[in-house]
Amino acid sequence: MRIIAFTNQKGGVGKTTTCINLGAALSLCGFKCLLIDMDAQGNLTQSAGVKLKEDSVTTYEVLHGENANKAIVSGSSYDIIPTDIRLSGSELELINVKHRNYLLMGAINEIKTKYDFILIDCAPSLNILTLMALTAATEVIIPVKAQYLPLNGVAQLRETIGLVKERFNPKLELAGVLLTFYDGRRNLDSEVREVLEKAFEGKVFKTTISQNTKLAEAPSYGLDIIAYSRNSKGSAQYKALAEEVINMKPQRRGNT
Repeated sequence: MRIIAFTNQKGGVGKTTTCINLGAALSLCGFKCLLIDMDAQGNLTQSAGVKLKEDSVTTYEVLHGENANKAIVSGSSYDIIPTDIRLSGSELELINVKHRNYLLMGAINEIKTKYDFILIDCAPSLNILTLMALTAATEVIIPVKAQYLPLNGVAQLRETIGLVKERFNPKLELAGVLLTFYDGRRNLDSEVREVLEKAFEGKVFKTTISQNTKLAEAPSYGLDIIAYSRNSKGSAQYKALAEEVINMKPQRRGNT
């Protein structure tokens, strides 16, 4: 069983898009997947078409002690633990809770035997919620937009991953860096890829995600790209990414 966190402190790099669409692609391959929304903006929840009710159990309740099984929403091909804006208050509310970094890990331990993959969509910041996700994960995927400015924080993020591994979660590994909004015809994009391949030798996914209309449209219908447009370029790219993730070498998989 593998737990993959998607993180980058830079927003708009494709974390949520990758989380939901990789989950859909892995499900298409026959794996049982759970997606967890750990971003108070709730973009993953909305992108998956989850409609919350007043009595819905979300990530917020789970971090405050509710059983994670009660929060699971069954989707068409994968399950989701949704969230809403109340999650933004958890940082202050949990600040004095002992071992708070392990709260998400404890919740996942209640349900992880049901799944082959658990995918966690993190907020675009290195806050306590992101640290919880990294503490619970076995692997990290860093989506990086094919521009130079988003590269600035990637080195810091790698240091943070190293610290979390050292202090809280020795199982944590960097699964890979994923280039998003990529166009191989542009010199800048190719240059960014070269920089990343030097900085993260052997850790840059061969698959790249391009900017395309179908990927942008799918969330507005509450659908992943495979459900929305199975034969589109975006669907093919996430299927290819799923194959890379599935076929990772054992020492990089971080299985439990």
